[in-house]
Amino acid sequence: GLIAGIAAYVKYLRPDVKVIGVEPVDSNCLQAAMAVGERVILPQVGTFADGVAVAQIGAHCFELCRHFVDEVVTVSSDELCAAIKDIYDDTRSITEPSGALAVAGIKKYVAREGVQGQTLVAIDSGANVNFDRLRHVAERAELGEQREAIIAVTIPEQPGSFRAFCQALGKRQITEFNYRFYPGKEARLFVGVQTHPVHDPREQLLTSLREQGYSVLDLTDNELAKLHVRHTVGGHAASGADERVLRFEFPERPGALLGFLERLGKRWNISLFHYRNHGAAEARVFAALEVPADELAGLPSTLDEMGYRYWDETDNPAYKLFLG
Repeated sequence: GLIAGIAAYVKYLRPDVKVIGVEPVDSNCLQAAMAVGERVILPQVGTFADGVAVAQIGAHCFELCRHFVDEVVTVSSDELCAAIKDIYDDTRSITEPSGALAVAGIKKYVAREGVQGQTLVAIDSGANVNFDRLRHVAERAELGEQREAIIAVTIPEQPGSFRAFCQALGKRQITEFNYRFYPGKEARLFVGVQTHPVHDPREQLLTSLREQGYSVLDLTDNELAKLHVRHTVGGHAASGADERVLRFEFPERPGALLGFLERLGKRWNISLFHYRNHGAAEARVFAALEVPADELAGLPSTLDEMGYRYWDETDNPAYKLFLG
């Protein structure tokens, strides 16, 4: 309805102006109808942008759109989250996903066409956003801006492998790091890494790691990985493991995680690890160290020498129930 009215009026005044519709990739009823020249019914409709979650465009609106709309661009949920963040950064207003569609579409159109020196207008409409949904939007915005990659990496299961992997990443900021020891020769890491769509794209990161001998699986577009697996990486400790479970806090800055691992050293095997960069001043790490009984007495002094705040969570009931 919105684009039908605007398109009819704009084309009446200035037929040279392009009018481009934007729809979510999983609820593109206008795009599908324009492709075949008649209204269609989508068999399934995505609901993230619930304001435009429509299976079939209305008859009157389609009659106008087919004559006055030049094309339709589709965007992903991650691209919508990035657009919500853009609008907030620029205007301090928060739109619902449907309200950010046009901004997400402009970004995609500019990237596709290499547009320069043109005047582009986005209709920013709709602020009926559920506050609880903002947590998901914030989590996914960096992915939508191509400023984060989610990867699975296989490394040797031996002391020092974490540190070597962090060194292989170079100066890139690690945004997330999940690991759980499992007896065997190889370990698998679930890792988030900061990227840049121009200066350090995701493909460059993947190529660099593979050239250094790492087996890497790109999970950036894997919905199961992003929605669920990242929060459930783990399992119970191996039978008989002498784990000491600790929480750490240290100043957050590029290279901070590598510095933490270097201070921790190679004395004890890391059997559990979780880190997530939240853009705060303090980084938070949850880790388990395999410390033999005869070395427990020296653990506190070693941790104190690292200079970080830490808490011993070995007796925490949540750890015992789910991970111990």
